[in-house]
Amino acid sequence: MFEKVCKMLSEQLNVPVDSIKPESEVVKDLGADSLDVVELMMSLEDDYGITLPENEVEGLKTVQDIVDMMNKIVK
Repeated sequence: MFEKVCKMLSEQLNVPVDSIKPESEVVKDLGADSLDVVELMMSLEDDYGITLPENEVEGLKTVQDIVDMMNKIVK
């Protein structure tokens, strides 16, 4: 899951995939804005055929936060 999220972030934000770490903050470290975050969440929902809970999405800061949420939802 981590590799998948990193690949999506890399493509969307135009950052090298090897620069993305679990502790990287999506907005602060990777330069995403709110639209980027929404697009990432929509891509994850489309790829996995799921709906992400909005109350959890709002609290996501790091790449690991996204991975943890996805691992909880996608079994």
